[in-house]
Amino acid sequence: MPAIYREPGCAARIALIAGSFERLLGRPLVRGGDPIAALWQAPFAVVAHGTEADPLFFFGNARALTAFESDLATFVGMPSRLSAEAPLREERQALLDRVTAHGFIDDYAGVRISAKGRRFRIGPAVVWNLVDGDGVCFGQAAMFPL
Repeated sequence: MPAIYREPGCAARIALIAGSFERLLGRPLVRGGDPIAALWQAPFAVVAHGTEADPLFFFGNARALTAFESDLATFVGMPSRLSAEAPLREERQALLDRVTAHGFIDDYAGVRISAKGRRFRIGPAVVWNLVDGDGVCFGQAAMFPL
């Protein structure tokens, strides 16, 4: 588990990934006493970005970093739009707009691009809003099998 994910502000946002998933979908995303460690070690990819005007990734688990052929230092802070090739970014934005409107979707499939330029399919993916108990949105997350 990378130390950056244990920093107080970061740890709270990462815990929100699992908490929001369970609130919205009615089932746990991961099991275990430590949601951050469970997310890091999950047997599927999990990524999350914030609410910036050009949203930045703040989380990618071990599987996601492998899929995107990236290291943590490069992935965290990268604009999430760069995970899709330019011609596919409109489709990606339409997906995120659907998630914003409905809370989550569980039927997404699409093509992403790794840091080394390799294209790969994701899906079926679940994409959801990161919303705390007060209804404040902190971003969006996605999980997909590899």
